[in-house]
Formats: sequence, structure tokens, C-alpha cells
Amino acid sequence: MTKIPLYIAGIAIATLGVGLILQNAAIWQPAAVLSAVSFALGMKVIPALRTYQYTAWIIVAVVAAMIYPTAFTRWGSFDLRNKWLILIIIQTVMFGMGIHMSIRDFSGLRNTGKGVIVGLFCHFTVMPLMGFLLTKIFQFEPEIAAGVILIGSCSSGLASNVMVYLAKANLVLSVVVTAMATMVAPFLTPLLLKLLAGTLIEIKFVSMMMEIIKIVIVPLFAALLHDYLKTATSSGRRIVNVVFGVAVVWLPGLAFGGWSFLETNVASPELLETLEIFSFLLGAVVVGVVYHVLATRYSKLDDWMPYVSMFGIIYFTAVTTAAGRDNLLKVGFLLFLCSVIHNGAGYFFGYWLSRLFGLDKNSARTVAFEVGLQNGGMASGLAGSMGKLGTVGLPAAVFSPWMNISGSILANYWRRRPVSDSSVHESTQTVTTEVH
Repeated sequence: MTKIPLYIAGIAIATLGVGLILQNAAIWQPAAVLSAVSFALGMKVIPALRTYQYTAWIIVAVVAAMIYPTAFTRWGSFDLRNKWLILIIIQTVMFGMGIHMSIRDFSGLRNTGKGVIVGLFCHFTVMPLMGFLLTKIFQFEPEIAAGVILIGSCSSGLASNVMVYLAKANLVLSVVVTAMATMVAPFLTPLLLKLLAGTLIEIKFVSMMMEIIKIVIVPLFAALLHDYLKTATSSGRRIVNVVFGVAVVWLPGLAFGGWSFLETNVASPELLETLEIFSFLLGAVVVGVVYHVLATRYSKLDDWMPYVSMFGIIYFTAVTTAAGRDNLLKVGFLLFLCSVIHNGAGYFFGYWLSRLFGLDKNSARTVAFEVGLQNGGMASGLAGSMGKLGTVGLPAAVFSPWMNISGSILANYWRRRPVSDSSVHESTQTVTTEVH
């Protein structure tokens, strides 16, 4: 029974071939989507391909969106690219990823200080500069070029933790570097984008910094609040409850005319942006507390959140692909080639620069993943906030699937070749899903 999807995929591929030969879109288009869906469903029966099942669903989203773009841009009068919808989905993705982070992760900083500094230095120099260089080589149009530099300037994603775990490298170092890269991203990402892509698109430094806080920091704060409440003291819980009480008064007030009042009466744009971030953080408190209550009652909730994140990533991959379909038809292959070079350079320079700076081989493998794997969700969220999902957001849609594939291949390669001449750092933390 489990092989039935593969049989369907085989029939669909044959039908696809017939449709292409006959040049009949009514045959080959649905056959292409059916073959992709069926193969993604059937991959779990092939041991060598099981770890790529999530990536297969990303490919399904790309195939479907390329063939039926209107189905992924608008439902009736509702725009699926709506800025607020994209923001909520990206925040949900980040929250789902953050569930597998812990406040204790930051305690590893005292034991991994040198590795963290090397990892952050390599990540925020190699990848943005390589992205900038590749835009000069491939001569993309300005907004797509800015998107390449953008994804190179984003923080590392939690997918790097998964790959490090699979490779049996230094998971403690990986988690700390990811956490610290996320914390400094609100400042470094807009700075790098301003320096390297400021002539390509308009970069508003403060506004982008605020967007990153909303996209990344706010949902991770909610997730870490859930972690904090697991072991919080009674006084700590009281403080959280007081803030929760303020939030449930403040947020409905904004919804029922309060925000319009602030926009009218607050003269300073900076103060208005600060109040907006304050409101988002109060929202994070509400989400963190409510989720904690639900997770306490339903113990499997944490296990389901990675799948929610996966669905979110598949959603904005499909929407981005549909929005940028025409551009993909023109530069899709070049963007894919660019992603391979960019990603490979991250692994190469991340590893060898780490060795040059004196890190052991296991830590160097870890830094390679931290440098080579970017937070595609963050890049898509920022592109969506600019209203340029189909151009600035397009590189993220192309880069992300390849990063998952290459990361899995490299992780399995290193897993079969464990380090024997350096200390192996172990962690009891278990990462249960592949996300980017």
C-alpha cells in the first residue's frame, strides 16, 4: 500500500512525457503536478530519500506555482501576497522553529566564545560579500540582485542546527551561533544591505531593523517565554501574569481605534515605531502564555509545531514563486547556479577559515553549516514587507530548497566520517525536524 504513490508518480511521469510530445498543456500540466505530489508522498518508502521529503514538498510548491500561478496569488478578491498575511505566516514559522530553542542555549556562550566569534565573523562577511560578488558576475536586474545580497546578509537558520545534529558535529556551538546571529541580525542585516545593495533598492535602515524585530525577534521571544514558564518561580510567573494583563487590555484598545489615535497624535515617527514594537512584544507575551497553557494540557503540541513551520515555508515558497514566475522563467537557471555557488562558498570558507583561526575539525564543520545555511524565511518576510515578494524575495525561494538538499548531503557525508583527532562536543538537545 505504501508504494501506491510511487506507482501513481510513474504513471503521471509517463503521461507528462506524452503531453510534452503532443505539446498539450491540458495533459502535461496536471500530470507534472500529480507526479511531483505523488513522488513526495512516496519518498518515505525509499530509505535514501526519506530525509529529503520536506524538500520534495518545497519542489511541489514550486512546480504547482509555476504551472498555475494565479491559484497562488489571489483567491477571489483576497490577495495571498497580503503584507500582513505574509508577516503572520513568517512569524508562525519562526515561532515553530523557536520552540526547539531554549534559554539554556545561551549559557553555552561561556564555553564556546571563540567559536561563536569566528562563526559570526565568517557568516556576516563571507555570505553578504559572496552575494554581492555573484550579482556582479550574473548581472541580475537590481531588485533580484538585492534579493541575492539580502539572503546573504540574513542570519543563519535553525536548519543549521539540524544538519549539525545529523553530522554529529558541535551542536552546542551551532545552537549558540544561531541564537547570537539571530540577536544581532536586526542591526547587521540592514547595515550590510545598506552598504552592499543601497544603490539597487531603497533601504530604510530603521524601518528594516524594526521589520526584522517583528519577523524574527518577536516570535522567538514568545517561544522562549514558553520555555521560561516551564521552570519559572512563583514571582516570575506573577510578573508574566501582570504583563499578560496589560497586554489583554492594550491590544484590544489598539484594535478598536487606539492605533488610529496614536497615528494621528504622535508626531514622532520613531516614537510611533517604538510603540508598534512594544505592541508586538505584548502580543508575543499573549502568544507565549496561551501556547504554554495549551502545551501543558496537550503534550504533543510541541511535536506538531515543526510541521506548522514547514507548512508556512511551503506556503510562502509557492506564493513567492507564483508572484515571480515571469522572472523565474528568465533567470531561474542562473539563480539556481548562483545558489549553488553561494551555498558552496559558505561551506568552503566557513570550514577553512575556522581551521585557519584555530578551531578543531568538529567545530569547523559546525561553522561551515552556520555560514552556508541562511534564514530564507527571514529574507522572504523582509521582501514581503517591502512589497517586492516576486523580485527581492525570489532568490530566497530558489536558494532555500537547494540549501536543504546540499546541507543534508554534507551532513550525511560527515556523519559517515566522524572526527577522531579532536574533542567531540556533545549535547543532549534533540532536533526533530529539518527547517530553513
